[in-house]
Amino acid sequence: MLLSLFPVNLFSDNLLLLLSIVIITALFVSQAGYKFGVPSLLLFLAVGMAFGQDGVGIRFDNFHIAQSVGNIALTVILLAGGMETDFRSIKPVLRQGIILSTLGVLFTVAFTGGFIWFLSTRMPQALPFGVLGCFLLAAAMSSTDSASVFNILRGSRLSLKNNLGSVLELESGSNDPVAYVLTITLVQIITAGNAPKTPVVVLTLLFQILIGAGIGVGMGYLGRWMIKRIRLRGSALYAIMVLCLGFLTNAVAADLKGNGLLALYIAAIILGNDKKLPFKKDVLKFLDGVTWLAQILMFLLLGLLVNPSELPKVAFPAILIAVFMSLVARPLSVFMLMAPFKEMNWRGKSFVSWVGLKGAAPILFAIYPVVANVPEAKDMFNIVFFITLLSLLFQGTTIPFAAKLLKVGEKAEGEVDTMGIEMPDEMGTLTNHIVTKKDLSKGNLLKDLNMPLGKRVIMIKRGDDFIMPDGGATLMEGDQMLILESYSQNET
Repeated sequence: MLLSLFPVNLFSDNLLLLLSIVIITALFVSQAGYKFGVPSLLLFLAVGMAFGQDGVGIRFDNFHIAQSVGNIALTVILLAGGMETDFRSIKPVLRQGIILSTLGVLFTVAFTGGFIWFLSTRMPQALPFGVLGCFLLAAAMSSTDSASVFNILRGSRLSLKNNLGSVLELESGSNDPVAYVLTITLVQIITAGNAPKTPVVVLTLLFQILIGAGIGVGMGYLGRWMIKRIRLRGSALYAIMVLCLGFLTNAVAADLKGNGLLALYIAAIILGNDKKLPFKKDVLKFLDGVTWLAQILMFLLLGLLVNPSELPKVAFPAILIAVFMSLVARPLSVFMLMAPFKEMNWRGKSFVSWVGLKGAAPILFAIYPVVANVPEAKDMFNIVFFITLLSLLFQGTTIPFAAKLLKVGEKAEGEVDTMGIEMPDEMGTLTNHIVTKKDLSKGNLLKDLNMPLGKRVIMIKRGDDFIMPDGGATLMEGDQMLILESYSQNET
């Protein structure tokens, strides 16, 4: 890493100073962008570009380091995403999600690769790739990005009908293996000059998926067993253990020639759906913070890799490819593959087609050709980066509008203010209630509310003050109550 502003090395105080300045800047910019509905990940990329060689002057051109940091960040992002995925919500859409994450990627590569090859015959200077290079570029962009999908869907406070959110999250969390295998295979063919037979490629893909899935299931249940039997001091150590289990799952699957990211995602779902996991809420909070840091570092680093002065050269073909992928290749793949599923109507298919978000994963896959010295790989990387910017800018910012236009979204319930109280999931659900004049019509004491059986007020908040909820507590209009509703009463 060469930093033109300060003479720094990897362990100097100046490097820490620069990292702090860049990250704090990214946080301020993302907060400002949130008010205008701009995805945070897009702004992180923009900040990285602004601090790069064509901006402030930080020069970073080590694709090997970027690849390693990106893989670590993706591990953290998928771990957190899997831990927060409710299996009950994805179970009804397993077939749809798996089909989109496998055949959907293959269809997208076929359609997009053919289009890029067609363009290359018309504009060879802008797209100086052979046939295999065209399909390699398509393969690098073929998966939807888990970081972008998780971040935007969960950050937009949008509740989607007919399990569409679950379909999109399952697809984005599990479609990297196909894109990865296709990318690596095409890189090997181009660099080695000998193409393996189609059955070999298919068997390799199936082997990676099956091994990854098997390792994921095994490590998920092993992790459950270990966490419940090892007594650690405090929730922080349990959080660190879960994080390490995620890295271990990824590494074991990769060493056994399976897909590590798929194994990690499956293991995380198994861990996250264990309601008796010790300190589960604290673990999720820890992972949420680490995920944000991983996303910031990854997108800033990827932004530093790009020289904005090189992007105009690829802008026109990148725009054409982006439009084709968004309006032709992705919708065509979704409508063809989802045709048998009558429960997903044309509105749902249209929305799923639009949320084919690109992000860090496609950019990371585009690094592989650069590292392998594939001819014209830097142009491929710049095209993928440009298309990612367009995807986050136009698709990422219009998801709530698209959901409203297609009538597939509904107002999501606000996040519950738990007032710092942690409650085991098996005890019930926590809800908030604001005291109204009607609530006080029979008296202003808590006992006058006559709460229904199975509901208990466990804390009262008045401004910045907290009031213990005994029966004689005096209530005022505007008080916020935290209510526990037990599952047992719901079931009876």
